[in-house]
Amino acid sequence: MTQPTDVRRVGGLLPLALELAARRLPVLPLRAGKLPVGNCPACAAVACGGRPNMREAGPCRCPAPCHAWAAATTDPHVLTSPAWARAWSQAGAVAYHPGGVGATVVDLDNADAVAWARATLPATRTVATTRGEHWLYQGVMRSVNAVRDGVDIKSTMSYARWLGPGTGPMTALPDVVRALAVKEPVTPRPAPRTVAAAAPAGGGECCHRTPAYLERGIAMAEQRITEAAAGVHATVYRTFLAVLSVHGRCGCLTDAHMQRLFTAAQTKGETTRHCADAWTNARTALGM
Repeated sequence: MTQPTDVRRVGGLLPLALELAARRLPVLPLRAGKLPVGNCPACAAVACGGRPNMREAGPCRCPAPCHAWAAATTDPHVLTSPAWARAWSQAGAVAYHPGGVGATVVDLDNADAVAWARATLPATRTVATTRGEHWLYQGVMRSVNAVRDGVDIKSTMSYARWLGPGTGPMTALPDVVRALAVKEPVTPRPAPRTVAAAAPAGGGECCHRTPAYLERGIAMAEQRITEAAAGVHATVYRTFLAVLSVHGRCGCLTDAHMQRLFTAAQTKGETTRHCADAWTNARTALGM
C-alpha cells in the first residue's frame, strides 16, 4: 500500500493547497510560468479532462496531476499522494478550478481592462494580480479567452492562479459577463481564411509515426470537427489538443496540417481568432 506524502518533507505550496481544499476549493499545482503539469505518457493522447473517446469532459482519473483544470481536487489523499509529490516539490504556484466551486473569474490583465470593468461591470469581490485584477462572481459559464483586449473569462474547464481571498462580497454572475462569451452570428459564413499562427517547428516525416498514421489522424480530426452537432467550440479545442498531444512535439505537423484543421473549424462557424486561441490554449495546456 502506498503511503501519502509527508507534508512537512514536501513543504512549499502543499500546505496552502491542503488549506484551500479543506474549504472545498478544487486545487492543482502550477509549474513556473503559470503552466499546468504536463500529461504523463499514459495520458498523452487524451484530451484535457476527456475520457479516451474524447466525447465527454470531466475530472481526470489519472493518479498523476495530469490534464490541467481536470486534475483539480479537494481530496487530501490525492493531494498528498506520491504521484503528486514531485509536482508539489517543483510547483511555482497553486491554481484552482473556478467552475468546480461554482464561480467565474473575469481576468483583467492590464490597467485599461481594469478601468473598463469598473465602468461596465457590477462590483464584486476583487483580487489584485501582478498586472491587473481578478473579479470573482458567483455562477458558472463557459471559459473564453480574449473576449476583449486584456480580458479573459475563467470558469468551467479552466483554472485560475490562487492569489488570495480578495476583498468585497461576491455578487451573482451578471448577464453582461455572460454576453461576452456569446459569439455573434455569422450570416453568411465567411470563406475559410489563411491563418498566420505557426505550427510547431519541424515538418517532414514523423520520427515515431508513419506518414500514413499522421494523415489518418488529421483526417479523423477534420471529421470529428465537421460532424460535431453541438458544442463546436469545445470539440475544436479538444481535437486540437488531441492532435498536438500525439504529433506536436516530434515536429511532424506542418502549417498545411494546421490549416486543414482550422478550415474544418471555420466551416462550422468558428472565427479565425477562436481557432488561433484554441490552438494556443491547447499548446499551453500541454506545456509546449
